[in-house]
Amino acid sequence: MMAVLGASNPIEHVIQHTMLDLNPGGGVFSFPLISNHILMQVVGAGLLIWGIPRALVYRAGDDPIGRLVPRGWGTAIEAVCVALREQIFKPNLGHYTDRFTPYLWSLFFFILVANVLGLLPLADWFWFVPGHLVGGTSTANFYVTGALAFLTLALIVYNGLRYHGLDYVKHFFMGPWWIAWLIAILEIAGLFFKSGALCVRLTANMLAGHILLAVLLSFVGASFATLGPVGGAGVTVAVIAGSVLIYFLEILVAFLHAFIFTTLTAVFIGLAVNIHHDEKHEEHHAEGAVASSH
Repeated sequence: MMAVLGASNPIEHVIQHTMLDLNPGGGVFSFPLISNHILMQVVGAGLLIWGIPRALVYRAGDDPIGRLVPRGWGTAIEAVCVALREQIFKPNLGHYTDRFTPYLWSLFFFILVANVLGLLPLADWFWFVPGHLVGGTSTANFYVTGALAFLTLALIVYNGLRYHGLDYVKHFFMGPWWIAWLIAILEIAGLFFKSGALCVRLTANMLAGHILLAVLLSFVGASFATLGPVGGAGVTVAVIAGSVLIYFLEILVAFLHAFIFTTLTAVFIGLAVNIHHDEKHEEHHAEGAVASSH
C-alpha cells in the first residue's frame, strides 16, 4: 500500500513488469520470459495443483461413508464444482458435458485464483524483491486473457469440426442462397468477436478496479501537500472508507468474472457441439421418459 501512495503513476502497479524479454524494447511485440504476471500465473497454478488434491483427500480411519463426505475447504470446492456442472455446463453441453467439464473447472479456478492473487499487496509484502517482480493481477494482462480467449475459440472450432465435420461448416450458411453467404460471414466473424469480448471484458474489469484504488490512494499524499495536516487527515479518512468499499467490490468482481468467463465458454462450446436441435429434443425426451418410468 505504501508503494501505491508513493507512486507518481498509478498505472505502474497494474502493468506487467518484465525482467527478461526476448525482444527488449519491442513495445506491443515484446515476448517476456520472466515477469510479475508470468510469475503470478505460475504461483496460481501451483496453488491449485498443490491445494485442491489436499482439500479433497480422504482421511485415514474414517468409516466408508464418512470418507465420501468432504470437509473444510473440500466442501466449498465440491459444492462449486457440482453447481457449475449441473446448473451451467450440463444445460449448455448436453451429453458432451463430461468431455469438457475438467477443462471448464480448471478454467474457473485458474481465473479465480489469478484474480484473488491480484487483490493481495504482495509487492509490499515482498518489498525486497526488485522491479515489481512479485505481485500484480495476471488477468489484467491482454496476453493472458487473450490466450484464454484463444483457447475458447480453438475449442469451439475444433470440436465443432470434430463432432459434426462439414455439417458444422454448413450450419453457418442459413437462409436463401443469395443471402446465406453474408450470414456465414457474419457468423464466422461472430466467433472472433465473442472470443475477443471474453478477453476484453475480463481484462477491463480487472484493470479498472485496481487503477481506481491506486488513484484514490494517491490523493492522500497530494492532500497533505496542498491542504495541510488537517485537510489531509480528512481526505485520508474519506479515501480509506471509499477504498474499503471498492476493495469489497473487487472481491465480488474477482469471483463474478471467473464465473462469467467460464459460463460463456461453456455456452459457446455448447453452441458448436449441439448444432442439431434434434439432439437436444431427443435428449430431453429420453430424460422425460426415464423420469416418468420412475
